[in-house]
Amino acid sequence: MKCFVGLGNPGKQYEHTRHNIGFMAIDRFAEKWGVSSFQNKCKGHLAEMRVNGTKAYLLKPMTYMNLSGESIRAFMDFYKVDVSDLVILYDDMDTPFGNIRLRYQGSAGGHNGIKSVIAHTGTSTFNRIRMGINRPNPGYPIVDYVLSNFSKAETGALPAVLDKTCEAMEHCLSEPFEKTMAVFNGSGN
Repeated sequence: MKCFVGLGNPGKQYEHTRHNIGFMAIDRFAEKWGVSSFQNKCKGHLAEMRVNGTKAYLLKPMTYMNLSGESIRAFMDFYKVDVSDLVILYDDMDTPFGNIRLRYQGSAGGHNGIKSVIAHTGTSTFNRIRMGINRPNPGYPIVDYVLSNFSKAETGALPAVLDKTCEAMEHCLSEPFEKTMAVFNGSGN
């Protein structure tokens, strides 16, 4: 069993922002596998599904980015799952737009959603799919950048990025995360 957690902010005003690429990936995966509804549960929107016979959960915390860990902790406690069953999907400024990077440990790197996940799980060792959003131009405030919408060119390329992320999600349902990292962190990503 795996739980894919996409980080983002609830509300229409944040729907298409860079910070919500984690939500976008969860929605794309749900659409791909015919999941049409999420329940309000564990301080988030939660869906249960089967992918090629494997049980999976999709979680979008509705706590706002900075408190994402609260929803994840509620899910872990309710379903009695270990942090090793989680895969966190989120925006990463240190990864070029169009690329994804899979990691199983690391610091928050200034990402407040990941800081909250670390605080509520008690570890910085958990599976992550970091989705590249590039860095803003020098002098451009980071908070304004992550809370702004993707550029027109990025919006056009976004479906391919989300599809690549969904492929990585599917892969880690049938293979160990380390093998998925080897496939998706290779060249041409």
